[in-house]
Amino acid sequence: MTTTPELAPTATSSLITTLPGTSYTDPETFRQEQEKIFERLWFCAVRSADLAKPGAFRTVQVGRENVLITRNRRGELRAFLNICRHRGARLCTEESGEARRNLQCPYHAWTYDFDGKLVAAPNLTSMPDIDRTERGLVTVPLREWLGYAWVCLADEPPSFEDTVIGAAVERLGDAASIERYRTEGLALGKRITYDVAANWKLIIENFMECYHCATIHPELTDVLPEFADGFAAQYYVGHGAEFAPEAEGFTVDGKGGFGRLPEIAEDQDRRYYAITVRPQVFVNLVPDHVIVHRMFPMAADRTVVECDWLYLPEVVESGADISTSVELFHRVNQQDFEACERTQPAMDSRAYRDGGVLVPSEHHIGAFHQWVTEQLEAPGA
Repeated sequence: MTTTPELAPTATSSLITTLPGTSYTDPETFRQEQEKIFERLWFCAVRSADLAKPGAFRTVQVGRENVLITRNRRGELRAFLNICRHRGARLCTEESGEARRNLQCPYHAWTYDFDGKLVAAPNLTSMPDIDRTERGLVTVPLREWLGYAWVCLADEPPSFEDTVIGAAVERLGDAASIERYRTEGLALGKRITYDVAANWKLIIENFMECYHCATIHPELTDVLPEFADGFAAQYYVGHGAEFAPEAEGFTVDGKGGFGRLPEIAEDQDRRYYAITVRPQVFVNLVPDHVIVHRMFPMAADRTVVECDWLYLPEVVESGADISTSVELFHRVNQQDFEACERTQPAMDSRAYRDGGVLVPSEHHIGAFHQWVTEQLEAPGA
């Protein structure tokens, strides 16, 4: 039985140690992370606008469970375990789609409405003792924030305000600083899905630090020159990296974007802010658009990342060329994920058996490692 990974003692005042290599490769550790992190905390599952009509649905892997998210006839989003209550068959076998009337199991045709109630089944009328609500789909708690549906598999979900919105407050100083971007009212300009051959923690660690920025992100440091010094925006509470004087916008060629989002504050203009919402969301804020990453950990060495570029609706509806805007962070993503994939094989090496080290500009990653350890050591289910 694999034990919970522990942080090694501090190496020096400049170098502190990381998690051991097995934390990134051991299937049992990943199983514990699924159970104690992804199945206990709020998980950002789907963009609300992707489910525009009643009956539209998407299935999402959350830890070891497959979750079905749909919109009912009152226009509300609902989430359920994607399991038929009859014999346990997968109810919706497609990743996304639109059910016209009801949700019907392809095995024995047990049928549920969009609120999860059992409404029909072969010979159901001859079984009057069946409680159609009790035999309905298992409901999963759901909250909407920033235009996304967040679900939680815990029997008693943690406070959404403390653990999700609180991440923005911890990073920016107050919730209003992110709410001014009105992400829920933005439109999807581009979505790119990346299949990354690396552990989810490597991706978070990479996103949190900028010690690597001068090495692998030339386009990013051209726009955000302070990143070349190795300190990521998340290292400082409330700080946003300032654009280079010659950069007109957050674009791969430094040219102008699409004008400032209407409600952001003056001191948020020409700045980039990054937020990590544990365990699987990155929010990137720039004056004219928002970039949201959602991670879906699939195995110890595989993580699917879905990245959305969001703009004012009129920008998207006008057919404006957003390619240089998208290309900047697409390159950053490719560069980051390639670095994570180069790192993943080394996690099994004897050289990394006891882990590596963090330099001072990365010390905040040590807090993330401590958080992971505490989650795995937490009692109960």
